[in-house]
Amino acid sequence: MENGTFVHRESQTYRRKVLANEWLRRREYEMDQERASSHAVHKKISVGEPLRDYVSAAENVTEWGRSKKADISRLQASGRADLQATKLTVQDLMGYTKKRRTEGEAGPATVLNDMVWLRQVFLHASAARGIDAPLQVLDRAKSELLRTRVIAKPAQRSRRLLPEEEAKLLEHFSSRDGRASIPMRDIMQFALLTARRQEEICRLRWDDVDFEKGVAWLDDVKHPRMKKGNRRRFRVLNAAADIIKSQSREEGVEFVFPYNNRSVGAAFTRACHVLGIEDLHFHDLRHEATSRLFEKGYSIQEVAQFTLHESWATLKRYTHLRPENVPEK
Repeated sequence: MENGTFVHRESQTYRRKVLANEWLRRREYEMDQERASSHAVHKKISVGEPLRDYVSAAENVTEWGRSKKADISRLQASGRADLQATKLTVQDLMGYTKKRRTEGEAGPATVLNDMVWLRQVFLHASAARGIDAPLQVLDRAKSELLRTRVIAKPAQRSRRLLPEEEAKLLEHFSSRDGRASIPMRDIMQFALLTARRQEEICRLRWDDVDFEKGVAWLDDVKHPRMKKGNRRRFRVLNAAADIIKSQSREEGVEFVFPYNNRSVGAAFTRACHVLGIEDLHFHDLRHEATSRLFEKGYSIQEVAQFTLHESWATLKRYTHLRPENVPEK
């Protein structure tokens, strides 16, 4: 207390008074040392508090994807959220990740995301609250968990769309598009020509297409650090422009493909199941489109005008060339 007012509260319970007195003496000494070295004396802060701060700081500023929202919510609901942030140990983190692997259905890449977001949370807490964030503890735990394969980076997909699979899907969608509300044949072909994600296709506006220049604009393009407000322009080839022109433009409808992107993905997955096509996702069409652009002879810089990747390091993850399609020069 100072001048009759509490400036710091902290408590522990012991079975013997002598142990309680020893703890009291040691904590008062530690706090005096902190004051002497100009370090602030902090009250206990649970892991849950920086998590709440991190969520609050992002509200109305940046838009998170579904996976990040789910990961942060899971961390908030976990028993580790009650632990003291500055006293977090390597064993605490290793115990949490191993529990996630053994008791749930989370794979090594999913659990790695928990470690990544937790580090971001503590970096924010260090700047916003000035707490002594346990970054070294996190890094040591992550290093050991990677070594023991409890967590791991996600495996990179290299699935290419086979010609016979493409023919089957296009034929299937052609036979159904007359009755279905979503023109899946057009959407699939548009994806293969533009390398656009399904949610980007469903957000494309009529007013954002410039047929004369062969380009179109997209708002809030996916980005590792800044998605909201990230407006980018991408190349639209003539064949893709023809698909856009073939869509009916109803009055008052601003989108070229005014459909729920999840319904598009579900329709594609359902078609693959009906046709017996295994391990093919709609997002694989983006990989396929990127690879085809390289096989046609476009340079890295030119392909990036379609995919909107900012670096070759990221773009190459979407490139799976077939050796037989590399031309002799």
